[in-house]
Amino acid sequence: MPSGDRGGTLGPVSFRPGALDGIQTSPTGGQVEYLLARNSVIREFRKGRLSRLDVCDAHPELIRAATNLGRTMGEQCPICEESDLVDVTFVFGSKLPAGGRCVATQAELARFWRRKEPVVCYVVEVCCGCRWNHLARMYPAGAGVDAVARKPLRSRTKA
Repeated sequence: MPSGDRGGTLGPVSFRPGALDGIQTSPTGGQVEYLLARNSVIREFRKGRLSRLDVCDAHPELIRAATNLGRTMGEQCPICEESDLVDVTFVFGSKLPAGGRCVATQAELARFWRRKEPVVCYVVEVCCGCRWNHLARMYPAGAGVDAVARKPLRSRTKA
């Protein structure tokens, strides 16, 4: 094979700073909803293929954040069907702690939208009763990001 011919169809790959650390580096990236994965886990639990120990495994710090900082969703837990779910938002990006920042208020979240550096927000739904937790969505915020990603793409449906 000639030295200049790689024999493949792939183009050059480049990495932006932070890409290897798992940080979304494109401020124009879109929102990702994890509704299909959530519904799949709930279906498998209801069929008996997953135990409550498999799905109700929230870390104590996540439960603490949900209890103190979570926003009530107005929806019952799909696992225990007794407690209400709460949303907890974590923000990751440059000039933030390595473990991210748990957003306490809507005003604080609005400040992240106005940042000059891009950040990535993760919204986790949590049941403080049975410890169910699931990543609901991920979206970029900060520099160069439109406000489109602020709201969920679609409402949740029962599995």
